[in-house]
Amino acid sequence: MKKISIRTFFVTKLLITIILTLIILILIKSSSSFKNRFYKHIYGTNMSFTQIKNLYDKYIGDFDMLNNVVKTEEVFNEKLTYKNKEKYLDGVSLSIESNYLIPIEESGIVVFIGNKEGYNNTVIIQRIDGVDEWYGNVENVNVKLYDYVKKGSLLGEANNNLYLVYKKDGNTLNYEDYLK
Repeated sequence: MKKISIRTFFVTKLLITIILTLIILILIKSSSSFKNRFYKHIYGTNMSFTQIKNLYDKYIGDFDMLNNVVKTEEVFNEKLTYKNKEKYLDGVSLSIESNYLIPIEESGIVVFIGNKEGYNNTVIIQRIDGVDEWYGNVENVNVKLYDYVKKGSLLGEANNNLYLVYKKDGNTLNYEDYLK
């Protein structure tokens, strides 16, 4: 059996992605009903980037081609620790040490970085399970918008308080189910 080179594998994945994109664009241009359904689904509902990534990985292959080429060793792989927790707005306020390095609780895609009222600088990660996890009061953010981030990796820093909110399909979830 002939082994496929990494370059051929990458080019094949790229071509498949381009072809799928062109098919969608042609359908949008030629069919107003498809265009309306497409726009309604994309703009009218909470699109799950993690579902798209999981489908892509399942049918086309792992999106992170460099995992096959470059072997890396994780330097930061921590679990969330805190001194105290109390209900805060839609979520929870965690009492933490000053200059606390925040670990990411679950793998997912960064869908928002910016200021949210009451939460200060906020990073929202759409987790693999479809839950939007908000990290509030984050400084020195170590991720960028639309990055795929892994569980345990470094998100950024926080001083004294870290705010967490869990939402799915626009509904606030009980933080107790996620902080164990």
